[in-house]
Amino acid sequence: MANIKSSEKDIRRTKSRTARNLVVSSRIKTLKKKVGSAAQTGDSTKLAAASGEFASALDKAAKRNIVHPNKVNRAKSRMAKLAKAVASGKTGAAEAK
Repeated sequence: MANIKSSEKDIRRTKSRTARNLVVSSRIKTLKKKVGSAAQTGDSTKLAAASGEFASALDKAAKRNIVHPNKVNRAKSRMAKLAKAVASGKTGAAEAK
């Protein structure tokens, strides 16, 4: 345990920030699964809606330094590749990889 008051405050701050970041990270994972399930069904309208929501959440997380910008770009690129595969008639995520 910290002996210095400022260190104790830092520990409290870190706890609250970690909890906040965990909520955002969990939401991103949920939205990623939503995109994957929409791709598996082959429904392009659901996929477009889910991917827009996913991209928005990623961008907001990157803006707040919760997720690295390169990870955001990589995830959005893979999502676009998946959407293109679904739109061309290929079903599922296996063809997009």
